[in-house]
Amino acid sequence: MPEKAAFLTFLLAAFMLNIAPGPDMLYVIGRSVGQGRRAGIVSSLGIFAGCWVHIFAAAVGIAALLRSSPMAFNVVRYAGAAYLLYLGVKIILQRAGSLDAQQLPPDSLGSIFRQGVITNILNPKVALFFLAFLPQFIDARRGSVALQILVLGLIFNVGGTLVNLAVACAGGTLGELLRRSPRFAQVQKWFTGLVFIGLGARLAWQRR
Repeated sequence: MPEKAAFLTFLLAAFMLNIAPGPDMLYVIGRSVGQGRRAGIVSSLGIFAGCWVHIFAAAVGIAALLRSSPMAFNVVRYAGAAYLLYLGVKIILQRAGSLDAQQLPPDSLGSIFRQGVITNILNPKVALFFLAFLPQFIDARRGSVALQILVLGLIFNVGGTLVNLAVACAGGTLGELLRRSPRFAQVQKWFTGLVFIGLGARLAWQRR
């Protein structure tokens, strides 16, 4: 595990990122608003399952890079930093309307779960996010890099799932808020964008 200060920073960053609405949360909102609380909960669990594919991939890939090639790791690190900075600027510049939750057609709970898994797995941005975010809090001197990534990934994924479950339970109200409150959407947009920009800058300056 990383040192205490880095771990507390990770918890704070993970919490801020998990409560900031993104594609997964908006998918949960769309399902819970359109089909009720149970559909939102099932979609949250599907997203939770899908995230594990990216977490395992990050654990294997980053651990291998750290062991074999400092140069390759730096390439991934700088690419991750650039990607996080890009996401932050893109979020700040995007139009508020792009945050609207779409009304999704009704479907069975089994199909909703599968859609949550597949939607998350097939989103390359999720894989890039874990590759860019998790290495910032890894300390190779403190044991297995892969195990550290799995533990941090578990914490991040559980936190995000708890947020999505809460959103599912209050999907109707939150969905209306996101669609009808331009001020809320504007504040959320800047908040999320600045978080990503800050993480990108931190990753760019971090030593191996």
